[in-house]
Amino acid sequence: MRKVRDTWRALVVQELKSYAMELFGSDEAVELAGELAVQRPPKPELGDIAFPLFMYAKLFRTAPQKLAEILRERLSNRSDIPEGELLVAGPYLNVRVDITRFTETVLDAVVKEGDSYGSSDTLAGKRIMVEFSCPNTNKPLHLGHLRNDSIGESISAILKANGAEVRKVNLINNRGVHICKSMLAYQKFGNGETPESSGMKGDHLVGKYYVQFAQWEKEDPSATSQAQQMLQKWEEGDPEVLALWNTMNRWTLDGVGETYAKTGVSFDHYYYESDTYMLGKDRVLDGLDKGVFYREEDGSVWIDLADIQLDKKVLLRKDGTSLYLTQDIGTAISRHDDWPFDSLIYVVASEQTYHFKVLFYVLEKLGYPWAKDLHHLAYGMVNLPEGKMKSREGTVVDADDLFKQLSTLAISEIREKGREDVVGDVTATGEAIALGALNYFLLQTNPMKDMVFNPAESISFSGNTGPYLQYMGARISSMMRKFTEVAANYEEIPFDGGLLSLQDERELVKLVARYGEVVEEAGRTLNPSAITSYLYELSRLFSKYYHDHPVLKAPSAPLVKARVALVSMVLQVFRNAYALVGIPFLESM
Repeated sequence: MRKVRDTWRALVVQELKSYAMELFGSDEAVELAGELAVQRPPKPELGDIAFPLFMYAKLFRTAPQKLAEILRERLSNRSDIPEGELLVAGPYLNVRVDITRFTETVLDAVVKEGDSYGSSDTLAGKRIMVEFSCPNTNKPLHLGHLRNDSIGESISAILKANGAEVRKVNLINNRGVHICKSMLAYQKFGNGETPESSGMKGDHLVGKYYVQFAQWEKEDPSATSQAQQMLQKWEEGDPEVLALWNTMNRWTLDGVGETYAKTGVSFDHYYYESDTYMLGKDRVLDGLDKGVFYREEDGSVWIDLADIQLDKKVLLRKDGTSLYLTQDIGTAISRHDDWPFDSLIYVVASEQTYHFKVLFYVLEKLGYPWAKDLHHLAYGMVNLPEGKMKSREGTVVDADDLFKQLSTLAISEIREKGREDVVGDVTATGEAIALGALNYFLLQTNPMKDMVFNPAESISFSGNTGPYLQYMGARISSMMRKFTEVAANYEEIPFDGGLLSLQDERELVKLVARYGEVVEEAGRTLNPSAITSYLYELSRLFSKYYHDHPVLKAPSAPLVKARVALVSMVLQVFRNAYALVGIPFLESM
């Protein structure tokens, strides 16, 4: 669609300049007026492309509608314009494209490009690192992590679809006072409990002691200082502390790995804070020697943030231990050394906006030129209908429990409808539906906004949901399988795009043609909801069309051939778009 729009825009601009030359002897004023805007008409009957002429009407000292009429007449007299119809709609000059040629062009592109249809090379040659998930090794993943993972996976897929070389990385937060809190509670209350002896996943077992520490802390004011002392012992290499740390970290990471496998999350490389925090300390001390940072009387190291309209920030505590910021300094440096990137995107909640503003500034002050290529994709919080989740109070929605709940609901739906024989593996299908429900619901809100997750709404098989989209894909797949059985009867019939003359058919073709632009927009704005919104628009229109007009039983064989081609285009776009937002494609439901 973009190529058609660009062709018509160029022609309209040419006529504006030609008209200006006739009236004023110069076309300079047209250039100064700015780029000609291109819009979509609000109603299909007004055409397919709209050019607003407000900004040029004053230049030509005429009303916008009069200018539109003049341009329509001038363009109609040209022999080099594409086939189509020029319309005047108030102050707009509109174009209705020739659907026959346009449909044939779109179909050729979809058939030729297949699974890569909609992809582009806008980011070709760019190396983009995406950091997401970043769990702590003191608790299992929860609903907040799931939104992070959905955004990270989707953004990575979208950037790849735009031609970038993408490296997905995960920073395991496996050290610090918060980790020591779980360890300390386990030392005090664990009695040698293990995942095997308890029957719990390792991450759930460790999380149990994190919650228990919060309860103990309320009763014993010294608990926090004891955890700090344990951290010092860890940094000093105390064998007993390190042994417990290794054991509990392994329990957590094994459990988290199982959750990743269930939810379709993967990484190209893992980083561990325990490996990078010392580098961060060393670079802070280097900055101190160079006068970039300063030391307070108590021995702590700070940076003055006046240049970015902030106060000051501690980089090393008075006892010499690191903070998150110190560790992130070392991690960023390690990453660029390992894989020199053109851009690094941190997918982290908006609560950490201050942290990243300071981190990027510190790296810039340390002299790293790539600091300007660091970006924080700040996403909003995900809450429940009943309010905010709190990890240390044990009120979070556990990721494993939620996924199991959604899978159970999907399996029940399959069995209630008697679809066991159709779907085959009921458990696998139920989990695929659960994953589609989860990712679609989490991604349909702009990442920057807070959202409320409602499990019951997400798993619905109707409305703006992942399962509805999966059902739509399965429904079309079933139709195409039926056509395959009789396809030989249509081999000699040529495709005729002119037969797709219904308004819904025109709109479907235009939507299919627009898919690549949506993928580019999603990559440019780092916003997967551009894809989910498009999918819902496409599914609604297709559902209406399919309900109102027969495809395999169309009145004539050529019309069957044309409509099957249209349906196949829609199906290919569904397949491609689902992959970008983590919706498993199901052939049967």
